Amino acid sequence: MTSDTDKKALLGQLRIDRSEPPPNGAHARRTWIVGAGLALAVLVAVGAWLALNAHAAPAVHTVAAQAIGGSGSGASVLDATGYVTARRQATVSAQITGTVAAVLIEEGDHVKEGQVIGRLDDTAQRAALAQAQAQLHSAQALLQQAQAMLAQNQRDVKRDEDLVKRKLISEQAAEQARTQVETQTAQVEAQHKQIDLAEANVRAAQVQLDYCTVRAPFTGVVIAKAAQVGEIISPLSAGGGFTRTGIGTLVDMDSLEVEVDVNEAYINRVQPGQRVESVLNAYPDWRIPSHVIAIIPTADRSKATVKVRIGLDVKDNRIVPDMGVRVSFLEASPAAGQVHERPRGVLVPAAALRKDGDQDIVFVLEAHRAQRRSVTLGGTSGDTRQLLAGVTPGELVIVDGPADLTDGAAVREAKP
Repeated sequence: MTSDTDKKALLGQLRIDRSEPPPNGAHARRTWIVGAGLALAVLVAVGAWLALNAHAAPAVHTVAAQAIGGSGSGASVLDATGYVTARRQATVSAQITGTVAAVLIEEGDHVKEGQVIGRLDDTAQRAALAQAQAQLHSAQALLQQAQAMLAQNQRDVKRDEDLVKRKLISEQAAEQARTQVETQTAQVEAQHKQIDLAEANVRAAQVQLDYCTVRAPFTGVVIAKAAQVGEIISPLSAGGGFTRTGIGTLVDMDSLEVEVDVNEAYINRVQPGQRVESVLNAYPDWRIPSHVIAIIPTADRSKATVKVRIGLDVKDNRIVPDMGVRVSFLEASPAAGQVHERPRGVLVPAAALRKDGDQDIVFVLEAHRAQRRSVTLGGTSGDTRQLLAGVTPGELVIVDGPADLTDGAAVREAKP
């Protein structure tokens, strides 16, 4: 048997002496693990901080401030915004209420004046026309009968007058024959009037039948197809949502022009016949030569603007109704002693303006932060405002920032 002394000796050999330093390799490995853990913790903390700040920064939309003037073909005395409008546009309908039997147009079709674009069910109108024609034929037959009887009475009068001369019949008999002729003559005249009435009824029935065919009132382009086969259309609104008021809408593309609202404080810079440059929002690099047609002699009280009609000197298929347009009224040669004041400043959306007490301010996006700017307001051009000072052309103005936005607040530009 193993003695107690031997057991203690064996246990002593198995005990680890922690007072001795670990080998060099183990120490280096432990140091590397600790350092890597600390670096990972720092990276996680930084990432969490960045994600939290990115989430906290509100997203805003911006618009670049646009300089006033600067047209290549001449100095601009005023800029304004408006829309392309058609002076000749019509929703084409039938003049009677009826059921649509055929629609012969689609959006984008070019139609000529008088071209058939739709038809209504004309069963009732054709029946009415046939009835009117039958009445006309009946009246014509009665006229022939009355004329034959009149001719017979006229021959009877001649014979009776000859017999009176020979004393074979009395004078009274001859007078009765003459009275019969006069009566029959009146009947013939009355039958002529009946024929005139029947012919008028035929024409009226034909008009009603023609109303079942819908034709283009002028040459143009179809911009809307408003009815389908089987629907009821009416020139009058019947209510209830089941009755259409037209087959489609036509626009005369040769009648397109631009309408803009000019602030009444600057309307003195606009004159009939003045040269204008029009730029479509859809084609910002295309400058369309234009001219002022007329200044509408009335002002909008709510907006303090005056409407101006502008004619386009160039017709093009790219120009369509309701397109947004920016126009520049070009400087004309001033008369003797007359000097035009050149506009200055920039244009920004009216939605970017804010009130801070008595001051007008905007926020500009700079280095992912909102910078507060005090501005001096100028005139109004449509949905834009002129800023005389405070913002320079090209700066990004915040349009829809939060109501509690402050100077220097972190923001991020919203993705389009």
